[in-house]
Amino acid sequence: MGYMEEYKFWLEDDYFDQETKKELAAIKDNAAEIEERFYKELEFGTGGMRGIIGAGTNRMNIYTVRKATQGLANFILKQGTQAKGVAISYDNRRMSTEFANVAALCLAANGIKAYIFESLRPTPELSFALRTLGCTAGIMVTASHNPPEYNGYKVYWEDGAQVTAPKDKEIITEVLNINDYHSLKTMDREEAQKAGLYQVIGKEIDDAYMVELKKQIIHPDIIAAVADDIKIVYTPLCGTGNKPVQRVLSELGFKHVYVVPEQENPDPDFTTLEYPNPEDPKAFTYALNLAKEKDADIVLATDPDADRLGVYAKDTRTGEYVAFTGNMSGMLLAEYELRERAATGTMPEDPAMVTTIVTTNMTFPIAENYGVKLIEVLTGFKFIGEQIKLFEQSGSNHYVFGLEESYGCLIGTHARDKDAIVAVMALCEVAAFCKKQGKTLWDMMLEMYEKYGYFKETQYTITLKGIDGAKQITEIMNKLRQNPPKAFGDLKVLKFRDYQEDVILNMETGEKTSTGLPRSNVLYFELPDNNWCCARPSGTEPKIKFYMGVKGDSIEDAAKKNAKLTEDIKAML
Repeated sequence: MGYMEEYKFWLEDDYFDQETKKELAAIKDNAAEIEERFYKELEFGTGGMRGIIGAGTNRMNIYTVRKATQGLANFILKQGTQAKGVAISYDNRRMSTEFANVAALCLAANGIKAYIFESLRPTPELSFALRTLGCTAGIMVTASHNPPEYNGYKVYWEDGAQVTAPKDKEIITEVLNINDYHSLKTMDREEAQKAGLYQVIGKEIDDAYMVELKKQIIHPDIIAAVADDIKIVYTPLCGTGNKPVQRVLSELGFKHVYVVPEQENPDPDFTTLEYPNPEDPKAFTYALNLAKEKDADIVLATDPDADRLGVYAKDTRTGEYVAFTGNMSGMLLAEYELRERAATGTMPEDPAMVTTIVTTNMTFPIAENYGVKLIEVLTGFKFIGEQIKLFEQSGSNHYVFGLEESYGCLIGTHARDKDAIVAVMALCEVAAFCKKQGKTLWDMMLEMYEKYGYFKETQYTITLKGIDGAKQITEIMNKLRQNPPKAFGDLKVLKFRDYQEDVILNMETGEKTSTGLPRSNVLYFELPDNNWCCARPSGTEPKIKFYMGVKGDSIEDAAKKNAKLTEDIKAML
């Protein structure tokens, strides 16, 4: 069926509601808009789907959500695990409540019990909930840090991590095999509840989640010692983090926690934000104003579904607040967790830290310093979560810490996705530890640079929307794959890794070896002296991302090298 035929089907068939038809009728004279909405199905990828909210096959709406859920239900039924049920959570975005309910009722109509949260909850708590309840799968309705017009749908499996191979592709196949919207199942909520197939959850999971978080604290005595003095500013960026963050910090004894009032309550329009992303300095405007007013030691922001954390800390020499990248805050936590667990005798046997191929190379000297095995995986926290499962199955290692550069980490194994709530808690503990020594987090970061080297990373992103954009992204990757550059500026390419072809090419000798990781559309260029570059199309947005990292002799030198590598990459493109 062509896109115009699909448009007419949605416009005329009785299956679709009047609001949907009204929205589609309004674009009847806009051929380009009709094509963009119907030229393809909204892609259900390896982690789920994400897109603009609206009517059409290439949009997030109750019909595309129901179709995705029917595909998941079909897969669960084939696995024979339907009796375990599915946990469902959602964030503050437009239509999140409706999409979560549509998913729950589709599952119920397929005889699969849905455990749905009474109100919005963070992504990591969904991961925790499905493990606690013994569910076969989980669904999180969120578009993470995307603009307000987006929403999304992420699928988790029974270990608490987002689905990985081969199940991810098998679920995708089930979704793609559905060709008739009339075949999608649903039922009335009251009937589902009477049948025991729709259960609302809330406080009991919250309480259990808090207990697990607080188990990760290493020095409660130090928190108690500085609780009267340390000042914390926090913003949930109008999302799900507010209640759990305030609760855990209060229960740990932190007395001066100031929440940004303009961003405290859930707001699907993100009125006070251009972009609800803790990576964006503009997202901290209100928080930094409050921090200066309160003379705060640390400033924290979680994204709308509270799986990613942004950080600022005071520079005692200038009095200004310094921004931390996800790599920097991750390294602070890694250093603290490994150092203090080693010092207190709480480091497990055969400890392992897990990171991704695009995360800072500072992970290598830190892991080596504490005798911890470092394991690199593909980009995406689901691969870190998968390693925890593999450790448990094989007994080979014990997970201590995991992080990725995109402001996500996990302390503990209560969840199997990045958890900004536990990261907030842990960073406040680190800030308290520093405070007791008369230092700040920035002072600790400077000490780490002196100890391990001045590592610095950045990203260069090209956004290419629509049908033509997808083609251009493919062309860029094909060009780099077929004719890999021999150098970026004056930096020679030593090794070229093509994860899609599972090959590492030694550019000097021509020798080829395996990457040892699953196939993925990622290209990685190893450069001299801890410099590197990696190209990867985004799996959820119309973007191609270039990650890069350098090591310098000072902060200034690292920044200069980073800027030059970025310009050399732009010139090459």
